[in-house]
Amino acid sequence: MIDLNFKEIWRYRDLLFLFVKRDVITQYKQTVLGPLWYFIQPLFTSVIFTLIFNNLAAIPTGDGIPSFLFNLAGITSWNYFSSCLTGTSNTFTANRGIFGKVYFPRVITPLSVVVSNLIKFGIQLLVFTCFYLYFVFFTDKAENAVPQLAIVLLPVLIMFMGLFGLGFGMIISSLTTKYRDLTFLVGFGVQLLMYASAVMYPLSYFKEKVPEYAWLVEYNPMTTIIELFRYMTLGIGDFSMSNFMYAGLISITFFLIGLIIFNKTEKSFIDTV
Repeated sequence: MIDLNFKEIWRYRDLLFLFVKRDVITQYKQTVLGPLWYFIQPLFTSVIFTLIFNNLAAIPTGDGIPSFLFNLAGITSWNYFSSCLTGTSNTFTANRGIFGKVYFPRVITPLSVVVSNLIKFGIQLLVFTCFYLYFVFFTDKAENAVPQLAIVLLPVLIMFMGLFGLGFGMIISSLTTKYRDLTFLVGFGVQLLMYASAVMYPLSYFKEKVPEYAWLVEYNPMTTIIELFRYMTLGIGDFSMSNFMYAGLISITFFLIGLIIFNKTEKSFIDTV
């Protein structure tokens, strides 16, 4: 019988909030710049992408859409997914000490990572909004950057990002209890996945330049999510409910599969970790 354990997770919600508080406080506790890294990372990455991919490689972003704003939208949405994935992919190995001493639903740990990263995403979304307002009101480079009515679905799209990263991360975390090589492949794999997720180029441009391999990018769920995010916030690209439902179906499916595998692994992981 498959038990998703939702009731027990709800009973331990106070522990979830404690873990979230711990993650937020300790992440940059002994750093010089502290929470400023929330701002620095997406801004510097967007500047580098703009210089290399748009100025040097001349990849277009669309008329009336500043390249920096285009890249910042992609980085902002990508960062939340990648943070959730990498932060949950080593759950069993990183927490084997506490898991072996006291009982609580183990899924609370990766879930807390997703919630704490949501705070980071909120800050970076605020940064994106500030730059959007700057380009719209103080320059003449963003005349076509107009948020669409579909932006009301943005909270749901953010939930899809979190569920996809959480589910994918729980699957990897469960597999690393037996196959430690995956630990070394995660960072490398995430970097490759970023290039296959249309973070720094429009999907339409890739389909035009490399049509024979376009399906690799087009059917990537994160490509769909990033394209939807750009459409909602900047009005660039196309929106369809079929794409939105596709992103939701894949995200929820990965989450449920990951949760089932994770709950099964937690019963015997202590023997292999």
